[in-house]
Amino acid sequence: MALALAAFAAPAAAQETPVAEADAQDSPDIVVTGFRAALENAVAEKKSRDQVVESISAEDIGKLPDASIAESIARLPGLTSQRVSGRSNAISIRGFAPDFSTTLLNGREQTSTGDNRAVEYDQYPSEIMSQVLVYKTPMASIVGQGLSGTVDLRTVRPLDYGRRTFSVGGRGTYVDLGKLNPESKEFGYRVNATYIDQFANDTLGIALSASYLDEPYQIQEFNAWGYAGTGANGSAPYVIGGSKSYVTSTQLKRLGLQGTIEWRPAPEFTTSFDGFFSDFKDDQIKRGVELPLYWGGSPLSNAQTEGNLVRSGTFSNVEGVVRNDAFQRHAKLYSFGWNGKYESDDGWNAMLDISMSKTDRNELVLESNAGTARGPGTGATDTIGFISGENATTFSHNLNYGDFGTILLTSPLGWGGDQTAVDGRRIIGGQDGYYNNRIIEDELWQYRLQVEKALDGFLGAIKFGLNYTNRSKKLTPDEAFLGLVANTDGTVSIPVPEQYRLGTANQDFLGLGSVIAYDPIALLEGGIYQKVPNPYGDVVVKAYDIREKLMTAYWQADIDAELGASKLTGNFGVQAIFTDQNSRGASAVFLGTNPNGSPNVGAAVRDASTDYVDVLPSLNLSLRLPSDFVIRFSAAREIIRPRIDDMRATINFNYAIITQNGQTYAFPNGNGGNPDLRPWRANAVDLTFEKYFGGQGYVAAQFFYKDLKSYIYNQDQIVPTSSLALAPPGGGAIIAPIATLNVPINGEGGTLYGAELAATLPFGSVISALDGFGVTGGISYTKTKIEPTPGAPAEDIPGYSKWVANGTAYFEKWGFSARGSVRYRSSFIGEVSGFGAGRVRRRARGETIVDAQIGYDFQDGSALDGLSLFVQGQNLTDEPFVTYNPGEPLQIIDYQTYGRRFLAGASFKF
Repeated sequence: MALALAAFAAPAAAQETPVAEADAQDSPDIVVTGFRAALENAVAEKKSRDQVVESISAEDIGKLPDASIAESIARLPGLTSQRVSGRSNAISIRGFAPDFSTTLLNGREQTSTGDNRAVEYDQYPSEIMSQVLVYKTPMASIVGQGLSGTVDLRTVRPLDYGRRTFSVGGRGTYVDLGKLNPESKEFGYRVNATYIDQFANDTLGIALSASYLDEPYQIQEFNAWGYAGTGANGSAPYVIGGSKSYVTSTQLKRLGLQGTIEWRPAPEFTTSFDGFFSDFKDDQIKRGVELPLYWGGSPLSNAQTEGNLVRSGTFSNVEGVVRNDAFQRHAKLYSFGWNGKYESDDGWNAMLDISMSKTDRNELVLESNAGTARGPGTGATDTIGFISGENATTFSHNLNYGDFGTILLTSPLGWGGDQTAVDGRRIIGGQDGYYNNRIIEDELWQYRLQVEKALDGFLGAIKFGLNYTNRSKKLTPDEAFLGLVANTDGTVSIPVPEQYRLGTANQDFLGLGSVIAYDPIALLEGGIYQKVPNPYGDVVVKAYDIREKLMTAYWQADIDAELGASKLTGNFGVQAIFTDQNSRGASAVFLGTNPNGSPNVGAAVRDASTDYVDVLPSLNLSLRLPSDFVIRFSAAREIIRPRIDDMRATINFNYAIITQNGQTYAFPNGNGGNPDLRPWRANAVDLTFEKYFGGQGYVAAQFFYKDLKSYIYNQDQIVPTSSLALAPPGGGAIIAPIATLNVPINGEGGTLYGAELAATLPFGSVISALDGFGVTGGISYTKTKIEPTPGAPAEDIPGYSKWVANGTAYFEKWGFSARGSVRYRSSFIGEVSGFGAGRVRRRARGETIVDAQIGYDFQDGSALDGLSLFVQGQNLTDEPFVTYNPGEPLQIIDYQTYGRRFLAGASFKF
């Protein structure tokens, strides 16, 4: 399913007249607008392209079909998304994780608000985008392509738009879970405005857009530590080992600004400047009770077993830890680009494009602990009953976790032990919390030159181009243990001061009742907590500084030939990418404990670099038969560069001390990144069959096959210690000549193939009485035979779902519109936030998302002409996000419910 025509061209892209507008000119009595026009434009877009392309576009200025770009993209055939904190922000294409695709803005590469390359789409307001193209097959003249696909976000071209428009809109948001935390909100809003105009006899155009949102998200989260074997040697039956569950409230604030100035001083020359800015703030508060159960040594009684799972029972002497954890994720994204395009009368064309993308991100995780007393075995204990099933585990309890007189600021289980900083600051009796601040800087410069010559004959044009990309990404960790300032002798536990008490949060959904609520960041800023820097080596090696320089040269020939009554179009060409990658990090090794109790960590700076060349041929052919039947074939070499954190030069070591023949040797063993990594590489073939029904509908069958020639996986490697920067072990030990490192390496992958069926069917084109009704959607099946670990059986790769399906049924006529959408994906490997905000992969249960929308556009002649009203409902079945242990669907690890979201709003255009 393609959802819209590429209505507005990116720099150096061809411009076509939208089908709906052309039809309106030929048949003035029939004017198709809104969602139906977007679908008709999509049919024309898919038909006219020579690549396999899917697209979406705004039904009108500032009015994409969904509340977010990611939700709209996830409705395209072969694409889906994973929900994070209740919203779609990452896209999987054809069974690959988001890291296998790339995202462009107006044809230019972008930095990311995430840790790696995958763009998180909630950074981009849907209201300021005119359309999105998804390229499933490569083309030599597209720079920055992905292995699974390439997403190109596009903003309006004011001169091509051709008329003055001013549009404003707003909507309110309601979450039916209500307020899960006392300071959270259940209502939110978003507003947007767009202004487009042309001046100086339509030679100068401007487009300005602004969007602001302030919306809450509420999450009920169950999380299991895992499941412990209660039989001999840890065998079945299995019981929940511990629980860390929260009620989470998020307040998302985002300001998005976009502007374009376009000038055409002569018919042959057009220049434009684009600017985009996003200020993104995602503030979360998590409150709950962490229960060390079987793994915490709590006795189990009354166990009721079903199969290999203990479904219910009672744990006694449980020492729970009350958690108030704050997550702050703030990012500012800047993107600027200048483009100059010359098109002469003799067929010579040239284009120069210069762009910059920059992201500054700060991600803070602040954990705060509370309980009845400091240290294990000293405070009040609880008796916890539990029932485990397919919808997580629920509990019963006796202790009141919402009593500020009972639950105190302290370290209930002594986690972290005693800590001493270099400056003498100390924490005695265990940490009272933890401070984890991650500072990320990402900057990318891109310079591109292209020359094109239009020809007559079999070849319609030849293009030559050079593109230089210079990117740097840097992570700096700032971590510290938190201790109460009043705690000088290791015995102090204090009540939450009155001025910081916010009431209680409700965990009735798990059966744990109320939990005390306070702001842990306010306690730190108010001097209740002190920070003691964490000096351990595992903090040092989290840092990385990656620099990449890529020179891409490409050549492409376009095909345009008549074959009897049919027509053959397409292109063939090649890219050569010259890569120079550099990485700087630290080699850190734990050398024991200093006399004052602090860890003795040796570290050395490690610099590494490598360079290589990739040659990427591509071929796209479209045979257009006179019966509105199109057959497409594509073959290409595809790559995606390694994850940035896999390329880090940092290595974390320990020394194994062994004495042989009177001599003491230190054998290094550790883990880290690999600065010498090469990309994932694949050979790919696509074959599609498409049947069109005029300019309104189509059906298509798309088949694809990818043979991964290179895959990245982790494996132990034996390396000479002479190649490593190692701190001396001390104690007279000699560093052994070899070291064992577990690092990501390149190896062979396997195959991935599948089929996609897609259709857009307006019923009115067949039965006139059904004019206005229609359906659009697709279903895809993907099979993987990829072996991430050499010699092991094939397994699913991250993001892979065997089945993905989506469909939208709609009615639109007389200004009234209604549509319902269903999106399904089968079980997949998803990424979730793990310990210390790190990303971990878990098996996720299949899910079905149901959304709906109704609206009314006031018609021409009405006093309210230009006004549109709408109501949207998202996640109407309150579908949870669930992960579980592989092969054990009842061993639930995560069970998150987000509630239903309702949006009501209006837009006005004049």
